[in-house]
Amino acid sequence: MDLLNKIYKIFLSDFAKNRFEKTTLYLALFSFFIHLILIYLSKFNLINLLSNSELFKNPISAIYTPFSFILIYEVYLLIFHLPRSFTTYITKQYEIITLIIIRKLFKDLSVLELSSDWFQIKGDLQFTYDILASVILFYLIYHFQKQGMQKSTHSKNDKIKIERFIFRKKVIALTLVPIFVLMALFTFFNWVSDIYSSSNSINSFETINNLFFDDFFTALILVDVVLLLISFFYTDNFEKIIRNSGFIVSTILIRMSFGVNGLISTILILVSVFFGLAILLIHNNYKKNITKEIV
Repeated sequence: MDLLNKIYKIFLSDFAKNRFEKTTLYLALFSFFIHLILIYLSKFNLINLLSNSELFKNPISAIYTPFSFILIYEVYLLIFHLPRSFTTYITKQYEIITLIIIRKLFKDLSVLELSSDWFQIKGDLQFTYDILASVILFYLIYHFQKQGMQKSTHSKNDKIKIERFIFRKKVIALTLVPIFVLMALFTFFNWVSDIYSSSNSINSFETINNLFFDDFFTALILVDVVLLLISFFYTDNFEKIIRNSGFIVSTILIRMSFGVNGLISTILILVSVFFGLAILLIHNNYKKNITKEIV
């Protein structure tokens, strides 16, 4: 127990979070300037390696790189909040997929074709879908957080059970830290290897955009299932079981969005967050009514 708490403080304490946040910000700034330099080197034909990539044609697309580091920080926050609040943990999943869409918008902004045929151009049409989706997602996440902030009272016996559940969630969170680090390193080295094995050409943008996060959400589905099964040891409340099961469905829908492109992908993401919000709303109302009946 003491050893676990010591390790937990090293990686997932408030101090560790603040330190990781500062490191991420410095890396984001540094990567932004490096990306800009590479864009201009490519623009003036000083290097030819990156000239065919959409990410190296316009300075606006340089924003894509620091956003990738912000996403890494969001992944850390997801693990950080896992033992503290289950709804905040789910909120972080929604924030990550929203930031992935916004990161993609910066790339799309650099290649927009401004013309009267806006709705005939595939890239411009996808940009329209994504910008509308980001606004809707922001609104849905706001309400999801609002619903997740509702407090509930617990008996002394319930508090003991909750403390045990939190302990197990800490174990899961600590296990996730090395797993996601290894996943990120494997993805990076695998991507670099693919570049060299394909005559130094950069992968397609869709492949780059989905790097790490398709496997990441697959892992989250497994984590959500484990959390659901563990929760059975501490509660048999119908509304909590349905809520947690609904969150798993929501995560699965997000994972499915990585397997398709275009409008279908955007719709799957919107449906996943809307479904999660609907589940949480019903859960909270169900809980209120049950409490009133008991009183």
